[in-house]
Amino acid sequence: MDRQTEFVLRAVEERNVKFIRLWFTDVLGYLKSVAIAPAELEGALVEGIGFDGSAIEGYARIYEADMIAHPDPATFQLLPWRTQAGTARMFCDIAMPDGSPAMADPRHVLKRALKRAADMGFTFYTHPEIEFFLLRNPLESGLEPHALDNGGYFDHNTMDEGTDFRRDAINILEQMGISVEFSHHEAAPGQHEIDLRYADALAMADNIMTFKVVLKEVAIAQGIRASFMPKPFTDHAGSGMHTHMSLFEGDQNAFYDVTDELRMSKIGKHFVAGLLAHAAEITAVTNQWVNSYKRLAWGGEAPSYVCWGRNNRSALVRVPLFKPEKSSSARVEYRAIDSACNPYLAYALLLNAGLDGIEKELPLPTEAEDDVWSLTDRERSALGITSLPRNLEGAVELMENSELVAETLGEHVFDFFLRNKRNEFDSYRREVTPWELRTLLPKL
Repeated sequence: MDRQTEFVLRAVEERNVKFIRLWFTDVLGYLKSVAIAPAELEGALVEGIGFDGSAIEGYARIYEADMIAHPDPATFQLLPWRTQAGTARMFCDIAMPDGSPAMADPRHVLKRALKRAADMGFTFYTHPEIEFFLLRNPLESGLEPHALDNGGYFDHNTMDEGTDFRRDAINILEQMGISVEFSHHEAAPGQHEIDLRYADALAMADNIMTFKVVLKEVAIAQGIRASFMPKPFTDHAGSGMHTHMSLFEGDQNAFYDVTDELRMSKIGKHFVAGLLAHAAEITAVTNQWVNSYKRLAWGGEAPSYVCWGRNNRSALVRVPLFKPEKSSSARVEYRAIDSACNPYLAYALLLNAGLDGIEKELPLPTEAEDDVWSLTDRERSALGITSLPRNLEGAVELMENSELVAETLGEHVFDFFLRNKRNEFDSYRREVTPWELRTLLPKL
């Protein structure tokens, strides 16, 4: 028995924990959970917990249903909002009965990508800026959402509900070992942002899943709702999850070069080139819902075009220059991704896209210095700037022909994701929308 397992067993006994929740995600990124009693914990840590994989979205067919959830003791944390009975959680790796990894497990998909990076000598770190909406009315089907507040970007509202919410949520996140860098009100009414401090990509994906649970729990306790829907309001900007990324070789930032004007190494430039080369084909995963494309179509700081820039927030990939002389701060920011994605799959694809650029030594395209949204189609074409998919259907068609996506996700996840997203778009395009009823019914 290793030291981490011993720590978990001792902590459960000393903290009088009554329930241990085992967490994992399905292919679409929905959190799944099973609770076990302390008496079952040691057996679960050694042998895992069996479950019916055919009942989990995208996991297995009915005749190959048996799967095993193996808790990762390194992810053990108490759930601070469970006060009536001590409760803890651990994330799980999913395996088949023969002990081999389940190809449908999103956590395993990311682990495969991280191993590829490790074999090249790299550790992959991410830092997400997670935007979300706080809403006043219940989130029932068909109801118009109502923002909790009328604040704007960086507004300081003394002791209002949104400020109290962020304080309470951050306190819980910190108690669970999730470090928060800063928080603030975002541009739209009811829109807020909390940024998580850098961590390796697997820990960060776990943190993002925990983050969503924490925010929804805190909101419900306060009689409001937290939503990660990319764009709930037609007339306001949507919520993204701009993610800063860097590769380290040991203690050295592989993206940093003090002699370069951008302070960006050849490895960093190749990584950006890889992101741009594969951006369109990975968008179905980084922006996986029909609503995601309403945000990307908004303009402004929501990217719809494949380009990079330094201080250009209309670009898909940005090279921030906040601290150009600090080597550890060298990073790139991918701005299309939204917080409604499955972070395990999205981070695996972003990593492999960048690594492909490094392996092939792809050249960095010319920097976009203008507001890309203000250019005409002809001007963008002259600059070699292409567009991201305009909707989920277009994104799925590009994904279907992508070797990188197929190899990263694996055959099982790749095929299920394509089928599910085709069905989602087919259902969406059959729906008669309020816009059609409002604009066409009176005239036709």
